[in-house]
Amino acid sequence: PKRAQRRVETRYCNCLTDNLDEAMKLAKTAMSEKRPLSIGLIGNAAEVLPEMVRRGITPDLVTDQTSAHDPLGGYVPAGISLDEAIALRKDDPEEYIARSMASMATHVQAMLDMQKAGSIVFDYGNNIRQNALKQGVKDAFAFPGFVPAYIRPQFCEGRGPFRWAALSGDPADIAATDDLVLELFPDDVNLRRWITMAREQVAFQGLPCRICWLGYGERAKFGLAINELVKSGKVKAPIVIGRDHLDCGSVASPNRETEAMLDGSDAIADWPILNALINSVNGASWVSVHHGGGVGIGYSIHAGMVVVADGTDDADWRLERVLTSDPGMGIIRHADAGYEQAIAAARRHGVKIPMLKEE
Repeated sequence: PKRAQRRVETRYCNCLTDNLDEAMKLAKTAMSEKRPLSIGLIGNAAEVLPEMVRRGITPDLVTDQTSAHDPLGGYVPAGISLDEAIALRKDDPEEYIARSMASMATHVQAMLDMQKAGSIVFDYGNNIRQNALKQGVKDAFAFPGFVPAYIRPQFCEGRGPFRWAALSGDPADIAATDDLVLELFPDDVNLRRWITMAREQVAFQGLPCRICWLGYGERAKFGLAINELVKSGKVKAPIVIGRDHLDCGSVASPNRETEAMLDGSDAIADWPILNALINSVNGASWVSVHHGGGVGIGYSIHAGMVVVADGTDDADWRLERVLTSDPGMGIIRHADAGYEQAIAAARRHGVKIPMLKEE
């Protein structure tokens, strides 16, 4: 409840309740008024979703963001209170994990039941389907992951999450970069809608920062422009640029980013390693190779990178090279897998792929 309240205070969520009837009443009222409303229901998804199925409630969209990849530290079993769960986690971790896994099976079955009733259902990338499968839910993968369902076409274009943080700690520096990204890409309607909404709805926590999605060529263009902001003194301190570990060319994760690849290369782990090496030689400030992001240890390898815009000429070449090659690896990875959209993107942008046949 305290974490949920924090989400209200930071404007991610509009209101809270611990009662399903009240939550449904709030939702129906907002729908009738055609008013967007984010409702936080305090409860256990493995209890709430089956109850919704029992009542015949069929949402338009269903997904799950519990930390199901960690059945001990990230998921709370059904049938016990939070305080009881915390005690059981400490006193009998094996029993805790067993209960979590059983709850995940119930949880996923309810999602499958909603899918059969007409909901659009997708996995958000927390490996809950895999854990349900282990518990005997044979059709756990009947609903897709969000990447093959929605995101992969963007990955084929070298498009993905672009993050930046203001080392000054001053929100005005992020405001300056917001203005800059809108100025650089005036025709991107989705970007403008997101930045406008983020300014109003997303409260800063820790260092002021922002995220948006940019494609091949756009990332380097924006990075160089940020460096110019620093150089000119229009922002007070360097800007650190990174991205999510979820990206187009930096991941091997068969149950998430590389699920259902066209050529069956879901588990090929060379790509994140190659991505890390390429970013290293191109001058990234920090490169990491990490394991388990989103889906748990043993199910993924990711490569991360950070490059600093400090206003120097040295930063210019680092930013241009890293922010070109990093998304470029995404185009190459998907072109290698046979995606025609990625092949077309490589040719359009002049990305050199030796094994790619000429037109």
